[in-house]
Formats: sequence, C-alpha cells, structure tokens
Amino acid sequence: MVEAPPQRDYERLADVFTALANPLRLRILDLVSTSDRPLHIKAVAKLTKTKYSLAYKHVRLLEKANLVTIYEVGRSRVVALKSQELLQKAFLLGQEALAVK
Repeated sequence: MVEAPPQRDYERLADVFTALANPLRLRILDLVSTSDRPLHIKAVAKLTKTKYSLAYKHVRLLEKANLVTIYEVGRSRVVALKSQELLQKAFLLGQEALAVK
C-alpha cells in the first residue's frame, strides 16, 4: 500500500514564497535582521529610500507570511523579525538554488 503524501498548506506556503520573491522585501528582511532592535517602519522607508506607504505595504505582506511582527510603540509602528534562524535558512536555500548548474 502506498502512503499518502503529507498534507501541506499550499496557500500559506505560497504566501511565504511570494513574500520572499521581491528584492525590496528581501532588503527589508535583511535590514530588520541586522538591526540590534526592532525598526520603526519610518526608518525602514528611509533606509530603503522608499515612501512610508510603500514600506508599510511590503512589511504587511511580510507579516502576512508570518516572517515579521508589527506592533505599536506610542504612535509609531515597529517591525521585528520573527525568526533569525528561519531567515538564514531562506537566504541559504536561495544561494544554493543559484549555485545549481
């Protein structure tokens, strides 16, 4: 008898890969991961040379993919990485995929 393949949540998996499929979002993840503390989204916008609304849109997509957390500090929104280890694995997987010939 053949075993059924494990159940996968393809929709949520697609959200993660969609979030990782944009250079600006990868840059945002890199910035947040290398910061010694959570970053204000205004700082993310400034560091990526984008408007606040665009930076916020991308950060929200990263949050939907469960890669970052957004929370309020006073009247500001702050973004923090959910898992440094997970991000490192994603970058490593990407680098390995680029190396395949």
